[in-house]
Amino acid sequence: MRFAAVFWLGWVSVASAQPLKVGGYVEGFWQWNFARPRNGITNFRAFDNRHDSFTLANVALDVGWDDGRVFTRVVGQVGHTPSTYYAAEPSSPGADGANASDGSLWKYLQQAYLGYRFQLLRRAATVEAGIFLSPIGPESMAIHDNATWSRSVLFYALPFYHTGARASYAVTRDWQVSLAAFNGWNSVVDNNRRKSLAAQAIYTRSALTLNLLYFGGVERTRWRNLFDAHATWQPIDTLAIVAHANAGFERGTRWAGGALTLRAMPWSMWTFAVRGDAIGERGARLFYPAAIVGSATATLDFHPADHISFRLEYRHDQASAPIYFRARSTARRGDTLTVGATAWF
Repeated sequence: MRFAAVFWLGWVSVASAQPLKVGGYVEGFWQWNFARPRNGITNFRAFDNRHDSFTLANVALDVGWDDGRVFTRVVGQVGHTPSTYYAAEPSSPGADGANASDGSLWKYLQQAYLGYRFQLLRRAATVEAGIFLSPIGPESMAIHDNATWSRSVLFYALPFYHTGARASYAVTRDWQVSLAAFNGWNSVVDNNRRKSLAAQAIYTRSALTLNLLYFGGVERTRWRNLFDAHATWQPIDTLAIVAHANAGFERGTRWAGGALTLRAMPWSMWTFAVRGDAIGERGARLFYPAAIVGSATATLDFHPADHISFRLEYRHDQASAPIYFRARSTARRGDTLTVGATAWF
């Protein structure tokens, strides 16, 4: 789980009897940064990072095949969003007989994996391999799946994608567990000789979904431990609460952060969401050039028809160091107003 003008293209069967599924989405927005940065950049925001410019954030095409046992999915993309989150991809030099590899090669690919389903001790099991969106945190790469337009400071700090293999098993009707081996954080091509390991447990029942995850592996030159937990509770049809906690450490640094999102759906065509989030680091900086970074966000979502949504969002960012651009300097705080739209098929 992971909860602009935008179009989200969800899964749609070409014909109900066919295993082929096609979807996709387009994301775009206009944003006003009240600090009016001279360079036009709203700094340290996940992807809504352009001031006073109509911005096409992401365009994705989603194609999959699923015959019940064998399944595959490929999602292509282009825009500001993939160019931002693939900036962390390791750079691997080539040779006379081999190509170089970096973010510019892979950024047009959001997901690409192959999987197989089977029964193990009368329970459902799945094995998959490829490029996956990160299972860390409740927010999604597609804005359509999120309560707010912008992503939290935790989403920006934590990994976006992983490459490797994973296996999942339904232990009971309510619990599912999975184990995975990945190249690491935001790595299509590995930059070290040791794989990262992940263990995840998901509980789903009635109005509650609980997700617990451990992710460990060598990043840079040291073993990094990450612990993540998030829960979604919908006590009534018109209200959803999402809580997220994350912490981790490696030699020389440690961090902790959290986010709380409330989403109300008082009328059929309107949704209102508020979110507060923050992350703090001690020791060497991994995520932001400030010890503490946080934000407060309010989003109004108008969806007059199926598969289309328009959003208005106000956000305040605050940091313990001047990391946000202004017209002629930097500041510890920033405020933005964003207008976005989303539609999908």
